[in-house]
Amino acid sequence: MINHKVKVYPSKIKLSKKNQLAWKIAEIGSDNAKLNSDSIEMAINRIIDNASVAIASLNRKPVISAREMAKSHLRKDGSTIFGIDSKIKFDCEWAAWANGTAVRELDFHDTFLAADYSHPGDNIPPLLAVAQKLKMSGLDLLRGIITAYEVQVNLVKGICLHKHKIDHIAHLGPSVAAGIGSMLKLNTETIYQAIQQALHVTVSTRQSRKGEISSWKAYAPAHAGKLAIEAVDRVMRGEGAPSPIYEGEDSVIARILDGKNAKYNVPLPKKNEQKKAILETYTKEYSAEYQAQALIDIAKKLNKKISNLNNIKKIDIYTSHHTHYVIGTGANDPQKMDPKASRETLDHSIMYIFAVALEDADWHHVKSYTRARANRKSTIKIWHSIKTHEDKKWTRKYHDPNPKNKSFGARVVITMKNGKKISEQLERADAHPYGARPFKRNDYIKKFKTLTDNIVSRKESIRFINTVQSLKKIKKGQLNKLNIVVDKKYLKKNNKQGIF
Repeated sequence: MINHKVKVYPSKIKLSKKNQLAWKIAEIGSDNAKLNSDSIEMAINRIIDNASVAIASLNRKPVISAREMAKSHLRKDGSTIFGIDSKIKFDCEWAAWANGTAVRELDFHDTFLAADYSHPGDNIPPLLAVAQKLKMSGLDLLRGIITAYEVQVNLVKGICLHKHKIDHIAHLGPSVAAGIGSMLKLNTETIYQAIQQALHVTVSTRQSRKGEISSWKAYAPAHAGKLAIEAVDRVMRGEGAPSPIYEGEDSVIARILDGKNAKYNVPLPKKNEQKKAILETYTKEYSAEYQAQALIDIAKKLNKKISNLNNIKKIDIYTSHHTHYVIGTGANDPQKMDPKASRETLDHSIMYIFAVALEDADWHHVKSYTRARANRKSTIKIWHSIKTHEDKKWTRKYHDPNPKNKSFGARVVITMKNGKKISEQLERADAHPYGARPFKRNDYIKKFKTLTDNIVSRKESIRFINTVQSLKKIKKGQLNKLNIVVDKKYLKKNNKQGIF
């Protein structure tokens, strides 16, 4: 790996392309390095994971709306949409929009946390849509996915967006563009321009994840993927992009992030070095914000230690800066304590999540978020007794550069009415790669079956699992096999008419 130093340059200093971050990213996109075998297997795991959560969300309102929008953009040589007959094709950018929204809706796929946040699995829907449209092979798709993960993970390590209240999809646009470029074997110049254009148009604020969180949280990554596809298409036709997008005098860094005195270090593999960043990412066992994963495991353990939850006086959670200020009481969001809050808000409230998991000793992607569940009096009592605190020790663990030491856990202290204190702590979720029971291929398949068994026929389920595990052998033009079809009677429609 090479640590690239990134800073802002005044316009009078003409920074050469080869010294720009976008070019360095483009170089690893165009190097066609040998694919790492472990990275290939993990990419297959993540395709299974994405399919699981996408199918489970097919009849949720944002996904229905996204699908209805996409259905107005039919194309004979296009791409497939989850749930719909694979013979019916759509414009690839609209297929990416529909499938990307389905993947993101339940907040239940993979994650990577460092200087910023990310869900690298968001790269897969736009790459798959383009791969289907252009009749690529399984190995082509794998190369694109592995490159996209490499770019997003390393941008997340080096550049913090959330400090400036910029949404994490600003790292997703460039990673999708680089992944598509890698998959299509585009030259460095074309990928470089696409990365710049994709970043330029995917900068948005974190209000999408603040206060009353709306369904846009599910659409945002799909929008970034759609814009990245359009960016690549435009530059393939010979068009340029705002440059230098990272280092320029009026660039994203200069005007939106740390400003003209900014100094960042972004690690990237050497040219032709195998890409392994996907192996540092981790999926979710539970449908909730990733920083809640370990706390759900803690809550399940504490449930066994406390015979009567009615005797709880208060709960204190000592955790990292990110957890406290994003999903804890440090966020100062009244909505995070409101039983009438949206599902999107509740899955960003560790107080709510911990209270439900403590009572139920379990977590369910639907039942744990119902209006009735959120309004249970006993839950509200526990929920409102919880306070989070930043502990510098946990913040240091969160930012540890060594993946084996990086921690997203907490220490929980429950004070009973009689003064007794009961505590439990956990460094990282049990399902984390370095947790008590890391997710393996069988766990991904089990998650797929659990989330889809009542939606997808057994025959279709077996077909998909067998197909995806043979992805390396899928020939050009056969990637439609990665689509999953359900009975058309199952798919709900949104009867409200839009423009399309």
